[in-house]
Amino acid sequence: MKPIFLKYDTYIECRLCPHLCKIAPGKRGICGARQNTGERIDLITYGVISGCASDPVEKKPLYHFFPGYNILSTGSYGCNMRCDFCQNWNISQNSSGMYRRNTDPESLSEKALSTENNIGIAFTYNEPVIWFEFVRDTAIKVREAGLFTVMVSNGYVNRDPLNEMLDFTDAFNIDLKAFNDEFYRKLSGAELEPVKEALRAISRAGKHLEITTLIIPGKNDSDEEMKLQSEWIAGELGEETPLHLSRYFPMYRRDDPATSTETLKRLYETASARLRYVYLGNTHGNSGQNTLCSKCGALVSLRSGFNTQHVNLSEEGNCRRCGNLIYKYFTLPYRAGK
Repeated sequence: MKPIFLKYDTYIECRLCPHLCKIAPGKRGICGARQNTGERIDLITYGVISGCASDPVEKKPLYHFFPGYNILSTGSYGCNMRCDFCQNWNISQNSSGMYRRNTDPESLSEKALSTENNIGIAFTYNEPVIWFEFVRDTAIKVREAGLFTVMVSNGYVNRDPLNEMLDFTDAFNIDLKAFNDEFYRKLSGAELEPVKEALRAISRAGKHLEITTLIIPGKNDSDEEMKLQSEWIAGELGEETPLHLSRYFPMYRRDDPATSTETLKRLYETASARLRYVYLGNTHGNSGQNTLCSKCGALVSLRSGFNTQHVNLSEEGNCRRCGNLIYKYFTLPYRAGK
């Protein structure tokens, strides 16, 4: 592993994410989880978890990665973005550790193995990139046990750390918050281009990739922006990359009204003109959640909430009507790379 910091006379520069925080002795970076302890940057939340629970994999959301199975979800505290609309702000914007619970990679691996109908572990709740060392150590244990690893991330990470993450991660859901840089700068305190580059790298590496965009009224809900976003995804990542359009609710520092179902449906139609698999999330009802074969249009997965029922599918994840492969990762046992 290459060092992910660079030491200067009066500060240490963290090289994990594009912020490149220049941290004075005893201070922390933007994420709140990485501290200059004198000679290096230390992860002060190593082993500190905010929660651990078994979830349907669809909740991540991942609809094309072992649909119908469960995954053990865990996370810590802190984030390298400052989204004023954060839907999980009490965890992501809290790095004080006031609710400390501790664990270790071995314990999490054992729990993943003993959890019913479980495919592996998902690093989620807060931003897993800033938890790098603990995620790496745990992922290695989990994969040695024959299970899978998932990262639910904002994708704001530098190239070298991401390349190492690609070695121990099987699937990603990346939160593409908008498709305009002004949104990222003003609402998230970050930039769009590094996220786009991370998406390209994940796709080039052949890892399973799904994308989520939280739709905020008046901020990223125009047809033109969704047209540009879906065209970019189709051209750079592939038209069968699943895109989840999620409904925003007032939270944290933003009190705009919740996204209307009409807006979501309109953007669903816009994105669906360019992408084969578009889904609606965080909504009431089941509209926009089913999977249809991208070739013949047959219904292959029927979803209600986080319950998934497969129809017209072979045991290998192919459409029974036309033979098209819908799910590469469908039934266990399956080990990526073998």
